[in-house]
Amino acid sequence: MKHNAEVQESRHDGLKWAVVVILLVLAVVGNTYFADMALLYRVLGVVALSVVAALLALTTTKGRELLELARNAKKEIQRVVWPTRPETIQTTAIVLVAVLVVGLMLWLIDTLLGWAMSGVIG
Repeated sequence: MKHNAEVQESRHDGLKWAVVVILLVLAVVGNTYFADMALLYRVLGVVALSVVAALLALTTTKGRELLELARNAKKEIQRVVWPTRPETIQTTAIVLVAVLVVGLMLWLIDTLLGWAMSGVIG
């Protein structure tokens, strides 16, 4: 039974996505058409149409899947063990020292090869 309800909803999803696209096109065209109006009014119009389009898009099957993905991502971020401040500073220092050492080695190799080539070329 649930599968049939999802199939019915997905029939209307195409229509919903078409309305979303139409709303977004109206926002862009309206912003251009009313170019002589104050910027504040045009921005409010574009934001209002975009919010309505986003809310409508979230009522589709893909929109609900996106919301579920966002909820799962939030839960996963809460489970992450973030490094402490000293660990972050220590790791950053190690990376900076490594970059400095490699940079100096490359500079030395470049200088030696440049000196050798100038000796060969004359």
